[in-house]
Order: sequence, then C-alpha cells, then structure tokens
Amino acid sequence: MTGREPPRGGAALRRLAGLAIVVALHVGVVYALVTGLAQQTIEVVRAPIETRILPPDRTEPPVTPPPPKLAPPPPLYVPPPEVRIAPPPAPSTAVTAVTTVKPPEPAPPATAPAVIAPPQRAPVRVQPRLDPARSREPEYPPTSRRLGEQGSLIVQVLVDPDGRPSDVKLIESSGFPRLDEAALTGIRTSYRFLPGTVDGKPTPEWFTFRFVWKIR
Repeated sequence: MTGREPPRGGAALRRLAGLAIVVALHVGVVYALVTGLAQQTIEVVRAPIETRILPPDRTEPPVTPPPPKLAPPPPLYVPPPEVRIAPPPAPSTAVTAVTTVKPPEPAPPATAPAVIAPPQRAPVRVQPRLDPARSREPEYPPTSRRLGEQGSLIVQVLVDPDGRPSDVKLIESSGFPRLDEAALTGIRTSYRFLPGTVDGKPTPEWFTFRFVWKIR
C-alpha cells in the first residue's frame, strides 16, 4: 500500500461520544419535563379550592303556547227555505194625538143616582073590523041570482079614522065578474067599520076580509 491508513479505534470513540451526548440530552429533557410538571401539579393541589352554592334557578319555565284551534269544517250546504215576504201594509192616515199627563184631580162628591127611564114599550095597534050596526048587505045582482051564480071573494079595504072605506081592492075573484063588481060597489056605499087605532088613537089602516055571495 502507498497511503497511510488512519487508526480505527478513534472513529469508534467519536461515535460513542456523540451517542452519549445525544442520550444525555434526551435524559435532561425528560428530567426537565418530569420535574416541571410535578411542580405545577403540586402548586395546583396547594391552591385553595373555592366552592360556591348557586341559588336555585327561580325563572319559570317557558310557557308553551297552546296549539292553534283548527276551524271546524264548513257544514254541508242546505238550501234555505223559500220565504215569501208580504207587502208592507198601507200607511195609516190616522194621526196619533199627543196627550199631556196631568196630575189626578180630586174625586167629585158623591151624587144621587140618576133616574133610569123605563124602556119604551111598543105601540099597541088594533086592526079595523066591520061594524054590523052601521052596515047593510049589498043587493044580490038579479042576473046572477037567475043564473045561479054564487061564490066568495077576498077584498082589502083602507079604513079611515071615521070608519069609512076610502079605498077597496079585489085580492081574489069569485069567478064571476058581476058578483065581484057588485061586492066592491056595495062595500064602498053600504059598509062601515070600526077604525084601527095606535095606542088608542084612530089611524088609517088596511083591513082584509072575505065576502060571500050565496043564494038563499
């Protein structure tokens, strides 16, 4: 060999020395960390422990609003009944009088009861009638007697207050004109009547009777 080879023992020592230094550094760092944390722990433990009793929470729990009420479903549609509106009545023309209220007046003194008049009675009427004392029978018609005509008739007479026949009417015929005419003429001239009266006073009244023609 031409070059000079360095000794191997020196390189090994240098590596060991570097390794020792690294180990020493690690050990120092670990020690420093351990001793620092222990001291901090002791300080924390030695510090006085402060306790506080918190008052109870007197705030009322929040009020939960009630759930909103849902509107009921709309009812089924029912058609309204037919309503007939009567026309308004015609306005009345009557005028309402406004009266003033007055205090009550004292009662009048008692008086004697009023005399009640008796009810008026109906007038008393008396119908006319034949007066035989002043009357005579009319003459039988000769032709009717010869032919045998006879019968009856109804006559209506208006009798005046003097009892005389003022009017004579034929109501029902005898069936023979000669007998009817002779009866009406004889009643006017030969008959007298008792007049009709109203409350005793003579008044004109109609009188109806039957006149008979009979051959004897």
